[in-house]
Amino acid sequence: MLEISNVLHSRSLRRPPVAQKPELDRVDRALLQALSTNARASGAALAAEVGVAESTVSLRLRRLQSLGTVRGYRVDVDLASLGVSLQALIAIRLVKHDRSEIDAFRQAVPHLPGVIGVFHMAGAEDYLIHVAARDAEELREFVLNYLTGHPAVAHTETNLIFEHVDGDGWNKLVG
Repeated sequence: MLEISNVLHSRSLRRPPVAQKPELDRVDRALLQALSTNARASGAALAAEVGVAESTVSLRLRRLQSLGTVRGYRVDVDLASLGVSLQALIAIRLVKHDRSEIDAFRQAVPHLPGVIGVFHMAGAEDYLIHVAARDAEELREFVLNYLTGHPAVAHTETNLIFEHVDGDGWNKLVG
């Protein structure tokens, strides 16, 4: 019994400690809010908006990046302007919850044509896939070619997205 207890309490089986939540002050929160509105804003523009020196903006942004709070800057592509006007969320239920099947599915799905995002879920469905397509026929072909025939997939449910609105509620959580 002692051997099992030692194994269960060994460091190798424990999850790594969660990174400590960084302390964000008013300036940090204001910078994050300004960047979420315009990630291309210059240091001077951010300094003017937040009310600090440009050098302070530079130092704060480097700190937020090194802490992992700011993970990157992304472009927001208007898919409709490229002729890709249909988006959907596809709920996926897997056949079984075998670790190797889950890992293989998770590795493959983000690289399928039209996939915008993949969410591993708790609840009745295992995954939620955000996809884009030119039209309903292309969406149908995606589901038939890549999902319903996949050996790990037991069930799919496709939901069309009529409108997507970005939220800014994250700022209220850390404020």
